[in-house]
Amino acid sequence: MLLTTILLWSLNLSVTKYILDNGLEPLSYATARYALAGAIFVALTLFAQRTLRIERRHVPVLLLTAVLLWLNQVCFVLALDATSASTIGLLIGTIPIFAALFGVALGHERLGRRFWAAAAISSVGVALVAVGAGGDVSGGYWGGILLGLVTAATWAAYSVAVTPLMRTYSPSHVSAIVISGAWVLIALVGLPVTTSQDWAVGWEIWTLLVLATVGPLVLTNILWFRVLHRIGPARATLAANLQPFVAAVLAVVLLSEPLGLAQIAGGVLIAVGIVVARRRTTPAQAA
Repeated sequence: MLLTTILLWSLNLSVTKYILDNGLEPLSYATARYALAGAIFVALTLFAQRTLRIERRHVPVLLLTAVLLWLNQVCFVLALDATSASTIGLLIGTIPIFAALFGVALGHERLGRRFWAAAAISSVGVALVAVGAGGDVSGGYWGGILLGLVTAATWAAYSVAVTPLMRTYSPSHVSAIVISGAWVLIALVGLPVTTSQDWAVGWEIWTLLVLATVGPLVLTNILWFRVLHRIGPARATLAANLQPFVAAVLAVVLLSEPLGLAQIAGGVLIAVGIVVARRRTTPAQAA
């Protein structure tokens, strides 16, 4: 289940990049994908639990997670539109570093020298990935690199923010509310694009869009939380660090994207930073 999850997450970058290059505009794609995902999760939750009820005290957190997921998805599709899937795949490897920073900001843990060493190593890795991507040095290209980093940061923030909700609600229940809320925001922002979008893109693009929704969004949601229950978060997240490299390799194989030595070295340094950061902090003492 864990390997299937990692493969689907990694494959999503290549599939999305192909769709954006061959038919749909970034915000049109995100709008259609999240509309379908929201409908699926709402149907699953109503079928299994018969309710979408949320306690009033959890509404602010749900609104925050919806905004974070909206920002994450907008940056994700715009980043893929601006640069390669392999580059974004490697940059996503910085998620654990950002998650650590958010954990510190919330007082869950403390920064130590090991963390700063990890952050420095990963920063060098990010620089190598960005420079090694080569080609165009225009504002659009560097904008894609920046959006890739914001994608990693917002996903880390979303993961930290949504975790407390999982103690009260099922993953499908939370996803039904949060994904639907994020879809509303995506649809509003993308309205000018979606209204002018030519939706006659052929059955191949529509098939890939459905697969990119059912697999990386819906199925992985179910598999990931079952994996966490069976083998624990420590081993699961350690194996999940393979995703950036698997995503980069798939982009090279499926999309014929170039992957230079600098990018490979950058990806390795990001991974080294993650390993170092795993011993980066000490728990904050209770007041």
